[in-house]
Amino acid sequence: MASDGFTTCLWFDGQAEEAAHFYVSIFKNSSVGKIARYPEGAPQPAGSVMTVEFTANGHRFLGLNGGPEFKFSEAVSFMIFCENQEEIDYYWTRLAENGGEPGPCGWLKDRYGVSWQVVPDRLDEMITDPDPAKAARVTQAFMAMGKFDIAALEKAYAGE
Repeated sequence: MASDGFTTCLWFDGQAEEAAHFYVSIFKNSSVGKIARYPEGAPQPAGSVMTVEFTANGHRFLGLNGGPEFKFSEAVSFMIFCENQEEIDYYWTRLAENGGEPGPCGWLKDRYGVSWQVVPDRLDEMITDPDPAKAARVTQAFMAMGKFDIAALEKAYAGE
């Protein structure tokens, strides 16, 4: 097995380079790397971007301009664990801007159709609490939310 981790390949329809720059602008520890172009006789126009390597938040990606055959779905999403409301607000706003779609329970789709979950660090601790009443209150609270509200979740957890 590879010892240097995984690279996630994201299939785009012509927007791989644009998407790479978008993600790099949002996350720390990010950069755009090598760009490969389609040669003559390839299934896409010669000279257009075939792949773009990029790192977002330390995670390696390869953006592939493969054409319109495949689309992103909620079956795969990227989770962003946030320490505070400021982080949740930042990622939620940035990822949803310019055509993104807010969803329920901390989920959203960005303008490219990639699904994200923007969640508080403590959510797992709260919903797996040994006290089933606490866990149930938090679950009921977040099921009614779009973007997570940490203060409201903490109140539900405390029984307020």
